[in-house]
Amino acid sequence: MASGTTTLPALVGENSLGRYLSEIRKFPMLEPDEEFMLAKRWQEHQDPDAAHRMVTSHLRLVAKIAMGYRGYGLPMSEVISEGNVGLMQAVKRFDPDRGFRLATYAMWWIRAAIQEYILHSWSLVKIGTTASQKKLFFNLRRVKGQIKALEEGDMSPENVKEIATRLNVSEEEVINMNRRLMAPDHSLNAPLRIDGEGEWQDWLVDETESQETRVADNQEFSRRKKLLDKAMLTLTPRERKILVERRLKDEPTTLEDLSTEFGISRERVRQIEVRAFDKLQRSIRKQAIDEKLIGEFA
Repeated sequence: MASGTTTLPALVGENSLGRYLSEIRKFPMLEPDEEFMLAKRWQEHQDPDAAHRMVTSHLRLVAKIAMGYRGYGLPMSEVISEGNVGLMQAVKRFDPDRGFRLATYAMWWIRAAIQEYILHSWSLVKIGTTASQKKLFFNLRRVKGQIKALEEGDMSPENVKEIATRLNVSEEEVINMNRRLMAPDHSLNAPLRIDGEGEWQDWLVDETESQETRVADNQEFSRRKKLLDKAMLTLTPRERKILVERRLKDEPTTLEDLSTEFGISRERVRQIEVRAFDKLQRSIRKQAIDEKLIGEFA
């Protein structure tokens, strides 16, 4: 991110993956206050050492997320490298005053970078270009697991129909995508390194979260929801409606539809959306700062 920053552990090819995974385990995790101060040092002074510490402390998060994309037939070393690029982008843009942990913010950037790499690696002819096809591409394996559709070949008509309904695509699209993704996975017992130390299964993500993780995640979610709910109260009913429709829905309502609903121009809807989002951000930031000050002087 800046010249002078210490380089990250080397990850060149699959043969170095085992050594890399061992090396990144050595970087310590950051306490909340420590992370906040490092983020401020980067934000205000562009301190490369602060940015490097934030990046290296989250390399394990990248590896964990990357392992969830093992089934796409791409070298894990490259998937992790792309995830690291997303992590660095997240650190570069992270605003600690919003009150969220870097990991919460970075997960989106990491996944986005990895998915972009996968989409470019698979030809557009293979996966299609529409939003629904991309959604199908990245969710088919997960939904198959949920409904226990473990067939090696084509799925049963019942499973195809259920998946098509869940993902809002045609049954034909489900069948075609399933066939494209049926390339054999790596063996879970395959060694990570030539010397045979460590296996893939050692680094697979345990889908069962620990009690500590669940408690921490629940607390973080509750805190974020509380901040958001309180911030939403600073908006007018119209601002709140437009913001929800444009920013908080999986498939945003169009400017045209909202302009018709409120009897105003599309440009006016866009202006209200931008203003409402800015008000929301400022309110959340102020709440986060107030909470920090209360905690320091309590």
